[in-house]
Amino acid sequence: MPSATPSRRRRRLVAGLGAAGAAGAVTALVAILVPSASASTLFSDDFENGAGNWSKSGGAWSVVSDGSKVYQQAKADSELARVFAGEVTWTDYSVEAKIKGLDLSKGLAGVAARASGSSTMYRLALTSAGKAELQSVKGSAITVLGSAAVSDPAAWHTVRVDVSGSSVSGFVDGAKVASGTGSLTGTGRIGLVTSFASAEFDDVAVNPLSAGTTSPTATKSATASPTPTKTASPAPTKTASPTPTKSAGATPTATATPAPTSASTAWPKATGEKAVTATIPVSGTLDGGNVRYFGSGALGSDSQDESQDPIFKLADGAVLKNVILGAPAADGIHCSGSCTLINVWWENVGEDAATFKGGTSAAYTVDGGGAKGADDKVFQHNGGGTLTIKNFQVEDFGKLYRSCGNCSTQHKRAVIVQNVVATAPAGSLVGINSNFGDTAKISGVTVIGKKSLDICVKFTGNSSGKEPTKIGTGPDGVNCIYNESDITFK
Repeated sequence: MPSATPSRRRRRLVAGLGAAGAAGAVTALVAILVPSASASTLFSDDFENGAGNWSKSGGAWSVVSDGSKVYQQAKADSELARVFAGEVTWTDYSVEAKIKGLDLSKGLAGVAARASGSSTMYRLALTSAGKAELQSVKGSAITVLGSAAVSDPAAWHTVRVDVSGSSVSGFVDGAKVASGTGSLTGTGRIGLVTSFASAEFDDVAVNPLSAGTTSPTATKSATASPTPTKTASPAPTKTASPTPTKSAGATPTATATPAPTSASTAWPKATGEKAVTATIPVSGTLDGGNVRYFGSGALGSDSQDESQDPIFKLADGAVLKNVILGAPAADGIHCSGSCTLINVWWENVGEDAATFKGGTSAAYTVDGGGAKGADDKVFQHNGGGTLTIKNFQVEDFGKLYRSCGNCSTQHKRAVIVQNVVATAPAGSLVGINSNFGDTAKISGVTVIGKKSLDICVKFTGNSSGKEPTKIGTGPDGVNCIYNESDITFK
């Protein structure tokens, strides 16, 4: 790859001009090099100081030298390798990165926007077919919003995705290659991705956009674009990035705990990140200080395997609070007995957000927090006792709660749902086994983005491992206990 010396020369020039001259030079450089940038840059990374801003999920990622420092994913047989950065609260923005395919013979490499989970995102990918494809990805469902031919995908290309409102646009080397209307969650982090491919990435930059607008578009075609070199990088240097690094608060704190959040509270910003390679046991109280914990090593897959280990395992009576679970989250949290979860946030639910395994008198409480991106269940109740879910928000999910329908040991279980906001896409709110005497008491639920939703689904459960039989929905005053007035649709 061409040397990055010219970009370093630009930085020296700005540094030598003094405060006023530097400000003017920066303004001029932004005007010339970054026509899509606004007054503030959300994030930038050139990997010269490592990759501490990114959380990994699959693949073999490392910072290597290719003229300058780049971020390389070297495992071409990895089905899905991703790294994520930024905040889950980001909404309308432009993300770009330079990408060079090392081995694209069987797969793709690209940049992702609005990643609300490890497998839910918009991405613009360079593919083995010699195309750039703008894709909407939700699990195994991939929708191509548009595509265009790209000359020499193995060369360095600047790949950019703009997300503004429901509009999604993709650009390669400044030329618009595709656009469309998306239906995924309207917020999310950025990502670099490969699938059955190896690639290098550099000069990542994120700039805010106003809703309903996109960045200025070059008139040239993607196939006619000259291949850009890293020396023409428009990305601001990493020193301008406000994103906290792992060293800032990656250790749980013992500070005073805020009160549980309401169901409408904004998602918190992570104060740091901590990779978890082995389950963390919790007895007593662990206050995470809003550090993002994510699976790595043995806990670093996005499998839906029921036998996965959790990130946290809580002993009877334990309390976990002020924790963000990033992607991948493995099997989330296991409660061996009674437990309390306060202001716990799942950015992407792995197999389950939390599984409750206590005895017949166990009492579990989820107070505050939220969860996104659950293809199936958010909370799985395998043991006995009562689970209370209150002041909680859930988005893009299959079920908020499920009483195990086919566990080898069955119990009479109870769930209480209070003050919960559920945002579509959504499958159903709770599922219980009426033949085992399960009850669900529900009040103060707001459903957003859907005109109807199965609030309480009744099943005939079993202990044989067979799929349980659905037998009905709706309030009955016995198992599903709520009134229609307890549910608000918006």
